[in-house]
Amino acid sequence: MNWIRRVNTTFGKMTGFQLTRLPVAAPETEADVRPPADPAADRLLREPVFLLCPVRSGSTLLRAVLNAHSKIHAPHELHVRRLTVGYGTPLAERAMDALGHNRADLEHLLWDRVLHRELDRSGKQIIVDKTPSNAFVFRRIATCWPDARYVFLLRHPASIARSWQESTGRSADDAVTDSLRYMKAVDRARKALPGLTVRYEDFTADPAGKAGEICSFLGVDFEPRMLEYGDAPWVKGLGDWRDKIRTGTVQRGRPLPAAEEVPAPLRELTGRWGYP
Repeated sequence: MNWIRRVNTTFGKMTGFQLTRLPVAAPETEADVRPPADPAADRLLREPVFLLCPVRSGSTLLRAVLNAHSKIHAPHELHVRRLTVGYGTPLAERAMDALGHNRADLEHLLWDRVLHRELDRSGKQIIVDKTPSNAFVFRRIATCWPDARYVFLLRHPASIARSWQESTGRSADDAVTDSLRYMKAVDRARKALPGLTVRYEDFTADPAGKAGEICSFLGVDFEPRMLEYGDAPWVKGLGDWRDKIRTGTVQRGRPLPAAEEVPAPLRELTGRWGYP
């Protein structure tokens, strides 16, 4: 790559600066991810709630209903797990190491600060993050916030795959394969973590009853106004924002698929989740 060196040399002569490749960070191991050393000092957020769900499971509707509660703030998908920390220089890494922080510790501090700021600005008491991809890192979330609470939202697997196909334009087979990744991740999280499980079909059939169950689980009273969530904040690309959701009221879900309509890769999970 002699031409790169020549360009860099010329650039340095013209500007007085040199371009330097940053060191590549070593892959993070499970040993690097650890609970807060001092929870009282390291975490501003107390008992955050994570809605763990597959894509196309009705999570945006449930988010809007929860956000209409006077004490619950359920913003758009936050994707805090994608926020990473870089040292920039070996000296910065040494400085943080001297304080007892590794990269994962610093990322957890960042995640906690972002969610705490969002909750504080809302003026409410409980924050709910419903980013579907959180299911892939549920262990890390549980490590970051040992006091976190979890609501698992399920939907008939064939309905999830069909909705994913309709919303993305994927082929039926690709929609099944891709959405099944999320379903399996949620299934693993349900086995590993305590929490409340709600099925989308049950929620849309009895929104008051199921919203009441969630409120009880979170330690707040049910508020009827939750079901008329109105003009909830929508951000395109950060959750479902189609017309059915934007009506401001809970509408019944589509009929359950017949057994013969369930694609073969989804049948085992369909039965395990209690669907015919």
